Amino acid sequence: MSEERGAGDGRPKNFPKDLIDLDQLTEEGIGRVLDVAETFREVSEREIKKVPTLRGKLVVLFFHENSTRTRLSFEIAAKRLSADTLALSASGSSMSKGETLLDTARNIMAMSPDALVIRHSAAGAASYLGERLPIPVLNAGDGAHAHPTQALLDLLTLRRRFGSIRGLKVAIVGDVAHSRVARSDMRGLSIMGAEVRVAGPPSMLAAGIAEEYGARVFTKVEPALEGADAAIALRIQLERQKGRLFPGAREYAAVYGLNAERLKLLAPGAVILHPGPVNQGVEMTPEVYDSPRSLILEQVKNGVAARMALLCLMVAGT
Repeated sequence: MSEERGAGDGRPKNFPKDLIDLDQLTEEGIGRVLDVAETFREVSEREIKKVPTLRGKLVVLFFHENSTRTRLSFEIAAKRLSADTLALSASGSSMSKGETLLDTARNIMAMSPDALVIRHSAAGAASYLGERLPIPVLNAGDGAHAHPTQALLDLLTLRRRFGSIRGLKVAIVGDVAHSRVARSDMRGLSIMGAEVRVAGPPSMLAAGIAEEYGARVFTKVEPALEGADAAIALRIQLERQKGRLFPGAREYAAVYGLNAERLKLLAPGAVILHPGPVNQGVEMTPEVYDSPRSLILEQVKNGVAARMALLCLMVAGT
């Protein structure tokens, strides 16, 4: 890895101080993260699952919005790098008493942390803090805007399976309009040279997807799946919808859910991904979830490695 550093800190040259979304990274930058993540996959398979990379560093996990997978993944990643962690939720902070986001962050800064991981229900929260704090800010999901670390682990999962992402045909199916995962996946896949397809009910397809992300847009799932190398099923984002955008779960499953019959449309050797948690019987049937094509649990494993890589690059600079 290059020894060049960003101005005034230990980050590699041309690597951003904060990670808000993948449009901050080039194909080379994303490739660098994935390469480092590959080295950390091996750490997770050792008997002693630790390296001293971030010994003496403090990583604050500020989760204003509920999370299980992402929070645990970041916490495990930090601890496997030998960092100390401090977990803070909105209900356990003074924000529940009316303190502003910035005031909370300033109080966290008084404890001299080395990085802040934030998940927030408001789009733009991570960017807002990144502009105001001197330490790296990593976006663990902000509203319906972006979820860059999920996209990076998805890219790592696909690259490990296919060797390269360039030229892959990837179908993203479901509630695209309300999915931060979909936005970051579309961005990352496009940067890495994949053909991106999206499919879902018209009420769940955000305007301007084709123009902004270069995606092919379908209102029927079958043509999107035809010949695809991978299908990413999205969780129905009921908590971010302002109204009923489809008749019901049964109807959604019948028209857009992944099942054994629809898997036959995919290319030979194609795989299934999902950011979790999965609503089995809605986004996909149990037989699809448990099929050899499913890489959902592999995504979880790769999530730790991808987040270790980011913390290593952004805090240690190596």
